[in-house]
Amino acid sequence: MAPSPPRPDDGDFPARSAPLCGRLGELDAQVARCRACPRLVAWREEVAVVKRAAFQDWEYWGRPVPGFGPPDAALAVVGLAPAAHGGNRTGRMFTGDASGDLLFAALHAVGLASQPESVHVDDGLMLHGVRVTAPVHCAPPQNKPTPAERDACRPWLAAELELLSPTLRAVVALGAFGWQALLPVLADAGWELPRPRPAFAHGAHVTLAGRGARRELHLLGCYHPSQRNVSTGKVALPKLVDVFRQAAALTGLDRGGPSAGAAPGPG
Repeated sequence: MAPSPPRPDDGDFPARSAPLCGRLGELDAQVARCRACPRLVAWREEVAVVKRAAFQDWEYWGRPVPGFGPPDAALAVVGLAPAAHGGNRTGRMFTGDASGDLLFAALHAVGLASQPESVHVDDGLMLHGVRVTAPVHCAPPQNKPTPAERDACRPWLAAELELLSPTLRAVVALGAFGWQALLPVLADAGWELPRPRPAFAHGAHVTLAGRGARRELHLLGCYHPSQRNVSTGKVALPKLVDVFRQAAALTGLDRGGPSAGAAPGPG
């Protein structure tokens, strides 16, 4: 008897569903259905009902937040997870919070985004050659996913990078969590990791050789533009701009490379 199709609330829903997706639009739709992690489901839905006072008039997205950007991106930006009142509210990654304000301002400064702010899914933002995503697609309590939640969500990231691989030339990891989540995915996907495995640092740059048909990939580290990092002075707009300027040069996007376009918000 054929195995039953995976249900969104099955623990192995990502592992069984992600490899079957042949296009990013299909992957995004499956991501948005996922209910594999009970703690994250409960939290994201509670936040969407209770809301923050400033957003009482909003109808929160309250679901997993897919990646955002064109399907032929040369550069991927990998963060941590959606913010409870940012992406979990708006339905678009890094949209509607202070972290997103800084990230998209930096991308715009380098010519990789059409505007410096990302407010809601219908604000007209276009990303040029860049796909923004995260290793965990649900807003976690206290912005801290568990290792089990990270691992359950990993197949979505693996499938996303696989679908991007024909054009992907570089990845920027925002923070140590994104960096550490990325390394095993990249290794499994056919890129050679140096030994010992490279440590995260702001400004880190590692060139990963590809196995078989894989082309080399540039991995760059950047401090996460979190409110804490900004308030402590650990990161500011010029630091982000420097990293994205380097990424644009490595991918050819600084010369108006072949990958540019918009991706619709989820819904």
